[in-house]
Amino acid sequence: MVIITAGMIGVGKTTLTGMLAEHLGTKAFFEPVGENPVLPLYYSNPKQYGFLLQIYFLNKRFSMIKQALADDNNILDRSIYEDALFTKENNAEGNISDTELSVYLKLLDNMMNELNSLPKKAPDLLVYASSDFETILYRIKKRGRDYEQIDGHPEREAYYYKMWSAYQKWYDDFDVSPKIKIDLQKYNLEDPQNVQVVLNQVDEALAKIRNTDSISNAM
Repeated sequence: MVIITAGMIGVGKTTLTGMLAEHLGTKAFFEPVGENPVLPLYYSNPKQYGFLLQIYFLNKRFSMIKQALADDNNILDRSIYEDALFTKENNAEGNISDTELSVYLKLLDNMMNELNSLPKKAPDLLVYASSDFETILYRIKKRGRDYEQIDGHPEREAYYYKMWSAYQKWYDDFDVSPKIKIDLQKYNLEDPQNVQVVLNQVDEALAKIRNTDSISNAM
């Protein structure tokens, strides 16, 4: 099965992805952050590099989802399905022009049409990682990436809050596949007992999907 994980930066999504991949014995496709040459530039000057960053991510995520749907046994740390969320927010912030947004959306539409031509057209399950906003800020500070920190940069905290709010609506509206929300504030993955609780929640969701598929195939 193909699983995608989604959620705000700092929520613990990448840790969750790795744990799920190990638990399920499958391959993990991780979001290209550490090797992303545009991301630090974006944080230093969002208005200059906003469009370039979104095109960079879109290209990477398109390649990842094509590989994932073709292999049909893996898990993706963030995916193309949430990419437009960031682009539209950058447009609302004035970092991306209306013309650039239009170009981006047309390119995204072409990519989604190509995905629809694949034998497997969508993931089997979305695992959405959630947390309250204060926990997000704490974890961003704890992981220590200089270009993500809010100290001396109140505009970053405002941006994070807007994305945190937008993500909640995005999850509510998501209808590409079955979905499950995991509370990574309540179930902090640093606690091994919480890890097992979360893995059990995902196992139960996958069992329901497999059971539904079996019934559909039998009809």
